[in-house]
Order: sequence, then C-alpha cells, then structure tokens
Amino acid sequence: MSRVVLITGVSRYLGGRLASMLSADDSIERLIGVDVVPPRQDVGRTEFVRADIRNPIIAKVIASAKVDTVVHMSVIATPFGAGGRTAMKEINVIGTMQLLAACQKAPSLEKLVVRSTTAVYGSSSRDPALFTEGMEPRSQFRSGYGKDSTEVEGYVRGLGRRRPDVDVTLLRFANFIGPRIDTPLTRYFSLPVVPQVFGFDPRVQFIHEDDGIEVLRRAVVERHRGTFNVAGSGVLLLSQAIRRAGRTSVPVPSPAVSLVGSLFRRAGLVDFSPEQMDLLHFGRGIDTTRLQQDFGYVPAYTTLEAFDDFVAGRELKRYLDPERIAGVEQQVLTRIERRRTVHA
Repeated sequence: MSRVVLITGVSRYLGGRLASMLSADDSIERLIGVDVVPPRQDVGRTEFVRADIRNPIIAKVIASAKVDTVVHMSVIATPFGAGGRTAMKEINVIGTMQLLAACQKAPSLEKLVVRSTTAVYGSSSRDPALFTEGMEPRSQFRSGYGKDSTEVEGYVRGLGRRRPDVDVTLLRFANFIGPRIDTPLTRYFSLPVVPQVFGFDPRVQFIHEDDGIEVLRRAVVERHRGTFNVAGSGVLLLSQAIRRAGRTSVPVPSPAVSLVGSLFRRAGLVDFSPEQMDLLHFGRGIDTTRLQQDFGYVPAYTTLEAFDDFVAGRELKRYLDPERIAGVEQQVLTRIERRRTVHA
C-alpha cells in the first residue's frame, strides 16, 4: 500500500534528517515537509510546503494530499529560538491544536507520530530513580517547555480517544546529543568554563541523534501505538560529563542560578529554559523497557558513548585531560581506603 507522510518542522535539524532518511523508503509514495522557512539541509525527495501549523491552511494540505501519516516535530524547547515565550507557546500549543483539528477531520489519516520530551516528568528532589511512562511529575509546571509539552500530550491523547482508528505514537525523548545537533546542552558543554549548581551533581541521560532518528523512522514505517521513553542506556553524573568534555566547572550558588542563566541568554551563549535549569539542579533518569520490548530496538549508543561521540565529533579543545583526572581521583580513593584499613 502506498503511503503519504507529512512532517512538520522539516526545516529544523531533526525534521530534515528524518525527511532525508524516509526519502529512501520506497514504501512511501509521497513525502511532504511543512515549515515556515525552506529547509537548508538535504531533505531528499521531500516536497516542501511553506505553511504555519497555527494557520487552518494546514487542514487543506492534509486533505488535498490525502495524508495517512503525520509526524509532528514542531514543538520548540527554547523561547529565544521562537522569538519569545509568547510566540513559543503559540507555536507549541496553538499550532498543535490546529494540526490535531486538521488530523481529526482527515478521513485518510491512519497514523500520528509525535516527538515529545522527558521534560514532561520535570526535575525535582523527590523524583524516583527512573521514570516510567505511566508516572506523573512530582511538581507542577508553571510555564515553559515542560508545561507546553504536557498540554500537547493531553491534546494528542484526546485525539486518540476521538479517533480510535488512528495509531497514535508519543515518543518522549531524553536530551539529544551528537556530533552535529545544536542544542542548549551541547552549547553548555562547549563552554570553556561550565557553571554547575553548588552542592548538586545530577544524573543526566542522553539519546544520540542517530538513535533518535532511527526510533522516529521505525515509528513511521512500523506500528507502535502508545507512549515510549527514548534514551540511551545508563546515566552520567554532570561532573563526569563536564570532565569528559575536558572542561572545568565553576560552582554557582542556587539563588544565583537564574541570574547566571539570564546572563548567558543575553550574551547569546546558551538559551537555558527553566526546565533545563531544573535538570542541572536535580537531573532525571528514565526507564526504556517499553521501547526495547515493543520496538525491539536497543539504542546503539549508551548515554556515555553518545556523549563521547559528541565530544569527538565537535573536536572540542580539552582544557583538562579526563583520563588524568580519573587517575588522580582513583589515587585519592585508594589512599582513603588504605587509611580506613589502617585505623580499622
């Protein structure tokens, strides 16, 4: 059976890469990419349509092309990239509402794949060791990316109830990392001196950009109904990641974190959202058992390997040698253990 696939956010890095990969799939007869600006990267045989998903015109695009699969990649994580918090919320929430309204009316629609985020779980001192898909955040969102993503997921589940004939796949991705993708966290780890909240050393978990695109591809060409956490196995402590990047950290007292984040945003260095600031406070870990069981896929890169590939691919100048630091740490631990043995 021929397929007609529509991808929103095709001019962004991940949307463009997915379009390029799907272009090689002969089972897809037609591939349509939607965004407000033309893509700058190669998107293969994808037909570009300049359209804003906040505009009802998206319904005409879906209906006229008889789209059977919609891949929603347009949720934005940072206010600066969207032109401010108000514009960000309009794109994320109002845009999704318009898109889902168009999907609901489209008799041809069979599948909806939505790129979501593990930010919906939040980050707090009361979090479990690992979040599973059925868990709720331990603290309520007041605004920002986490709140937008939670609202988006709510609207998506609503569509699933109204259109039970449509296969709905929600993919909650950990933070993307890799040699080519540009995110606030990749910029954060590229800083010569990396700020770290004093007294906190949170766990961080990543998904390599290649693994993330592969999971999206499988969600499009295969049948996977439900909600899935997506991340590489294992975690890193933030201090470990900073050292592996060859950086040194500077401790920042908790009350000054918001001020430091504002200074970085104004300088155009890193666009930190409130959710990312919380992540650097408390971290987050997720369980990916459901992904492995349902998709039959284990990400090729662990969290550690994904981070190391980011460091190698960016050719970051290492100000500190992580292996030397690890050796010194081991020597210190050995001496401490010897003293304990002597005094025992």
